[in-house]
Amino acid sequence: MKKNWLDEKIKRFSSIGGYVKPELISDSIKLDSNENYVISKQLQNDIINTAKKNSDVREYPLGGVEQLIESLSKFLKVPSNMIGVGNGSDQILDLILSNFASKSTKVLTSNPTFGFFEERCKLYSIPMIRIPFSDDMKLDLNQFLKESKKADILYLDSPNNPTGFQFTKTDILKLVKSFDGLIIIDEAYGEFSDYSLSKLVKNYPNLVVVRTVSKSFGLAGLRLGYFVANKDFADAFMKVIQYPYPLSTITIQSGISALEKPEIMLDSVNVIKSERKRIIETLKKYDAFDVFDSKANFVLFDAHGSYKRVFTALSEQGISIRKLGKIGNHEGCLRVSIGTKEMNSKFLLAIRDFLG
Repeated sequence: MKKNWLDEKIKRFSSIGGYVKPELISDSIKLDSNENYVISKQLQNDIINTAKKNSDVREYPLGGVEQLIESLSKFLKVPSNMIGVGNGSDQILDLILSNFASKSTKVLTSNPTFGFFEERCKLYSIPMIRIPFSDDMKLDLNQFLKESKKADILYLDSPNNPTGFQFTKTDILKLVKSFDGLIIIDEAYGEFSDYSLSKLVKNYPNLVVVRTVSKSFGLAGLRLGYFVANKDFADAFMKVIQYPYPLSTITIQSGISALEKPEIMLDSVNVIKSERKRIIETLKKYDAFDVFDSKANFVLFDAHGSYKRVFTALSEQGISIRKLGKIGNHEGCLRVSIGTKEMNSKFLLAIRDFLG
């Protein structure tokens, strides 16, 4: 019967499971989703109010995306014809996978990598070659170079989520130069890291660098992502692949307003980097944890057999972090986002109290 194909499709989708979002816990200190709380809520209110003044939501945002791309061009110092935007970087990644990959293409990536990307590969039945992390949460460049010969697409979240690892610029350039398929570098956490590859798209026509304002500008709720690529890719993506109106008028105008204040973003990034160092150094003082270096706005640590008790103890004190469990040979991984100095101090105090 014709209905059978539909039932089978739904059954298959249900078996995949989908991307698992963190649990919503009211009135908690939220350190589970890598959001930027260092940028004040008042600033965000000012951005939204400015956007409302410049918007008429009765109308479609004709010309709005183009204005936003011009603002991104000035911010990035990259030509506007090499930039595209999307409803969060998630949507950009999804559209790239659904249009450039298939069951017959292979994606080379790390294990683990960004959970959403993994789930979309499963959804579209795209085979993955996954390189595992070492015990100290680092990746072996030689393994990537070896396996790259078997792959059509290279995807790296740089820095990696959830480990915080980032190849040195020298190493990642070796990989980029040697790979002749589509290269997707996901720099969602790029502002907190050591470098960006966005300027290199001029030299490598197969390179796409995906970024977002969610983390660095503290605008996760606006769902505004963008990418930098060669002009032919950007043109095809924005004119054919992307939706006619991918962003709301409020999102467009808020993005433009935020990009006019890059110094505020950079100040928040510097605070987060300093606080990241404090959290890593403090957690490393405890023998109970293995703590991994991070180039992102979060820190991964292994609490071993106590990770569930650590997670519960923090929850009971109103502090939400991410419980990940097994990553490679590490059984009890937890990930904490870098919040404000006050939020981080409460987290570290709760850890101290737990360990006695």
